[in-house]
Amino acid sequence: MLCARRLGGLRAGLRVRRVSTRWSPVGAAFTVQPQGRRLDWSGERGGLFGVPELSAPEGFRVAQEKALRKTEQLVRRVCATPPGPRTVLIFDELSDSLCRVADLADFVKIAHPEVAFREAAEEACRSIGTMVEKLNTNVELYQSLQRLLADKKLVESLDPETRRVAELFMFDFEISGIHLDREKRKRAVDLNVKILDLSSAFLMGTHLPNTIEKRLLPERIRHHFELAGDHAVVDSLRAEAPDDLVREAAYKIFLYPNAGQLKRLEELLSSRDLLAKLVGYPTYSHRALQGTIAQSPETVMEFLEKLSDKLSERTMKDFEMIRGMKMKLNPQNSELMPWDPPYYSGLIRAERFNIEPSLYCPFFSLGACMEGLSLLFNRLLGVSLYGEQPTKGEVWSEDVRKLAVVHESEGLLGYIYCDFFQRADKPHQDCHFTIRGGRLKEDGDYQLPMVVLMLNLPHSSRNLPTLLTPGMMENLFHEMGHAMHSMLGRTRYQHVTGTRCPTDFAEVPSILMEYFASDYRVVHQFARHYQTGQSLPRNMVSRLCESKKVCAAADMQLQVFYAALDQIYHGKHPLRSSTTDILRDTQERFYGLPYVPNTAWQLRFSHLVGYGAKYYSYLMSRAVASMVWRECFRQDPFNRAAGERYRREMLAHGGGREPMLMVQGEPK
Repeated sequence: MLCARRLGGLRAGLRVRRVSTRWSPVGAAFTVQPQGRRLDWSGERGGLFGVPELSAPEGFRVAQEKALRKTEQLVRRVCATPPGPRTVLIFDELSDSLCRVADLADFVKIAHPEVAFREAAEEACRSIGTMVEKLNTNVELYQSLQRLLADKKLVESLDPETRRVAELFMFDFEISGIHLDREKRKRAVDLNVKILDLSSAFLMGTHLPNTIEKRLLPERIRHHFELAGDHAVVDSLRAEAPDDLVREAAYKIFLYPNAGQLKRLEELLSSRDLLAKLVGYPTYSHRALQGTIAQSPETVMEFLEKLSDKLSERTMKDFEMIRGMKMKLNPQNSELMPWDPPYYSGLIRAERFNIEPSLYCPFFSLGACMEGLSLLFNRLLGVSLYGEQPTKGEVWSEDVRKLAVVHESEGLLGYIYCDFFQRADKPHQDCHFTIRGGRLKEDGDYQLPMVVLMLNLPHSSRNLPTLLTPGMMENLFHEMGHAMHSMLGRTRYQHVTGTRCPTDFAEVPSILMEYFASDYRVVHQFARHYQTGQSLPRNMVSRLCESKKVCAAADMQLQVFYAALDQIYHGKHPLRSSTTDILRDTQERFYGLPYVPNTAWQLRFSHLVGYGAKYYSYLMSRAVASMVWRECFRQDPFNRAAGERYRREMLAHGGGREPMLMVQGEPK
């Protein structure tokens, strides 16, 4: 699609941005105590992310109307332009003008603390999304691109990146039904808009708490939940709660089926299937997997089944080990249930390797971790992170930090906004959002990318900095992998910038960063006790790495189950039974622990929206990341030549090159 969020180095002649005196060391940006207060909206201020119109919620309407007017001008221009490289440039400018509103709004609608901003952003998303679908079925626009791609001589004269971008735009037309008659094209647009609305509503429903009359809860566990009058509010699975009954109650209440959410999911899956069939695919999965590493649902299911078979024996051993720990602590109730593995596997790790998080947290202050990331990027890629003071109105919460990403010879590469701290109504998921994609502009300047990293870290206090558990530290490294992909993917075209690439490739850089987060040679460079300055002892890092192997098969088996469920939901329709019955059968086949009656985990499966038919990407990307680590960084995680090769062959291209070509690298 023209504005699809598709999750080398600077061109000669680009102006280099020098180091600014406004920049400060990255660690300092995270040592100031975040206030967690709402911003003062009084007085003159700029707009969100420096967009002047967005100084108030009403600005979204101004921004979207401006983008839509520019879109009309660009459509007229490209249709009147003779076929050639300029056709692709105008298409990309068209994509950019829409994405710069849609991507920003996509973030604001879920993360801004002000309801008015969220609602205005939601409306902007819908308006721009509708325009995108109309453009993807605009015959005159399609013909302007077709004239270029039908001319063999012209196509051969295009450089590889321009040719690929042209083909991707053509692909967007094809999967949107451009080949259909007018009535069916309109039906495709209507279905796409309906899918956008259903996706948004379903996503919101995945986070909503469930309530239960508090009298129905055993009295001894009521205090574990928020109480509201005569009801208890359950907003999560409480997977780490030591009390078995608390975890069981949370699981059964939080996952209790909601009729409205169930209907939304069924309509979403059905609408996706209708769209796929309308535009010529047997299933939605076939449509979604075009252009990925996997290419087809048959390949994905073969991958998942082989992986499941390979894991099977080790998973059973893991379950036996977890069951043994439960029996030891709770002999009266030793049956292993789905709410047990996260808690008891954590106990096993702690008992075997003494990895109590409180022992590690003092070594992982947020400022130290950020300095560690900057040092790693500097030694590998010649890139440093600096804090920069945002202007008034540029950020949505006072505890958001703005980072400048600076290359030693290329200058300023882009900006990362770090929305790291907990606050009311903030989604619990750790995420990366593209706000503005990078592209080479007509004046020879480079449009700097902007991204947001969203985490949920505890606030610092007067006497205590923000301290991360090992898991939080690893998540920080993971999300920063996405951000650096966005910063270093210096493509000519916005349509393929950074993480705008096939999903099963987009997760490779982030998963690769988890390897660096587990390597003592890297961790030793920054992990210091916040009070004494003592380095984290090597044996503690070794124990932590060894502990990750405990119950790893069971953890991966759970991911296989989720990925298989995603494939079945987006496979042949009508579905053979209800989504809950399919959940039960798939859980028994691919996971092994019993389904709990009157629960519907699929209604909390938020990845069905952004990763529909592509949840397997985490598992496939892990295999690719493992290969990259072994080949490039295992011997020396600071190897500059390997870092430059990694940037040159993988990161630099964004989605501007076939993923398999990037994985295979340059011919030896």
